[in-house]
Amino acid sequence: MPLQAPEFFTELCLPFTDSSVVGNTYYATPAPGTPLRLRIDFHGTIRADTYGGLRLAIIHADRGEIDTVALSFVDHGTFHRRDEAHNISANDSRYGTFDKDHRPGQPPWEGAVTTGLRDAIERYSAVWFPGAWPASAPDRAAGRTAHQPRAPLVAHRGGRAR
Repeated sequence: MPLQAPEFFTELCLPFTDSSVVGNTYYATPAPGTPLRLRIDFHGTIRADTYGGLRLAIIHADRGEIDTVALSFVDHGTFHRRDEAHNISANDSRYGTFDKDHRPGQPPWEGAVTTGLRDAIERYSAVWFPGAWPASAPDRAAGRTAHQPRAPLVAHRGGRAR
């Protein structure tokens, strides 16, 4: 059964206009005029036809693959709600994965929440393709601290200060 990859990558809402899906793999040229390309495909598990994440690769037009990273569905909460609703525990081999078997009329990745994956793809690709993602509003909580930093202590030595 097909993975319905074009629909999955559409659901990720990646901003790259120069992109296409070939088979089960997404290809993009996030920065036109450079020899670098982004490739994203489904990362398999030890079980046949079962996928546990995405594999991102930076491809150089002349030198080939120069960097890769695997993004786990478990680490990014992609199937947490689905697995919780179906009482699939973290000890179960089906936890945080999907396979080619699925309900008729539904994609094999039914129940996926792709926000965490999209954020991870943005962070990774921004290193290689600065400015390729539209500017997002800064995270207001990121700059906050739990407490005010203490002022440095000033040691006074005997005598008067002038």
